[in-house]
Amino acid sequence: MLFDPRPKEKREDMFDRDREFEELLRGMEEYPITILIGIRRVGKSSILKVALREYDGIGVYLDARRLYAAGGGTMSQSILVEELTRILAGKGRMGFLAGVKLERISLGGISIKPREATIIDVFELLNGIGERSGKVLLAFDEAQYLRFYGSRGGKDLLAGIAYAYDSLPNLGFVFTGSEVGLLHDFMGIDDYSSPLFGRVYDEVEVKPFTRELSEEFLWRGFKEVGLSVSRGDIQRAVDELDGIPGWLVEFGFNYWKKRNFQKALETTMAKARTMIKEELLELEKRSPRYPLILKAVAMGLSRWGVIRDYVEAKGGPITNARLASLLKNLEKMGWIRKENGEYRIIDPVVERILRG
Repeated sequence: MLFDPRPKEKREDMFDRDREFEELLRGMEEYPITILIGIRRVGKSSILKVALREYDGIGVYLDARRLYAAGGGTMSQSILVEELTRILAGKGRMGFLAGVKLERISLGGISIKPREATIIDVFELLNGIGERSGKVLLAFDEAQYLRFYGSRGGKDLLAGIAYAYDSLPNLGFVFTGSEVGLLHDFMGIDDYSSPLFGRVYDEVEVKPFTRELSEEFLWRGFKEVGLSVSRGDIQRAVDELDGIPGWLVEFGFNYWKKRNFQKALETTMAKARTMIKEELLELEKRSPRYPLILKAVAMGLSRWGVIRDYVEAKGGPITNARLASLLKNLEKMGWIRKENGEYRIIDPVVERILRG
């Protein structure tokens, strides 16, 4: 169903993403590493899950945010190994060890003790599975959180991935990220100091819907649930929510349940405020000036000088170098973009909420 607010897992529940599916599946099959990028709530997780379901080999989905939360704000080798062995022992295509106690795993000529295993041990085990069942793909959703792995900013994990790239032909990787610049910085494929420097990879970008597609998406979604909605209401919704699929789904679901445009929009914006507030609190932990900068840009203070004036008025003096670094980081994290010397909030719903 198009208006199901949960990430989709079947292609028939998706709308107009055939190009992204085909590009991602081709990357999975032909490249050791594939990167799926796009801003928040554009539908990356749904595309990834559907593609993994259709992939001819074996796909393993891991949410890096869950691993990050499980470690209380860090991510250790033991947490990742435990998650992978839990998947191996579960049900479904990867459940090769269902019902088996996990003191020791012996499979494909490789034997490991999960509690003592390194991530390399698990990679080699998965590669052995791939020799028999088709290439195994490890897919890390919101992979920028992997920079919290270990004590060296994730370099140890990247070294393991580089080893797999060079030596384990039946194991591949997919990474998604909404903080696109941070993901690229973390992986460092163009950075000589990174373990993955120079490796070949494929990249697939997921973009928001155009206005025309946004209107068609809502029209089809309402038709699917048997609800007749005026063209004017659909156009007004797109005026407010733009082409971000996550917000359009939320609105469509609420309209379907409440049968009232204003209540559906208010409920959607209330949900958005809660989600964005949580994201801003997380952002504020990195620097209390991030929310100030975003507030300034949302208010229309789009040029360097006026942003600096606002931030200094609200948060005290700031050097040019520090402000430049914070603005660049917000670009990398997918909050803002710079066009013709002016900064803009990427997501119009975020902009509206920040303006208050």
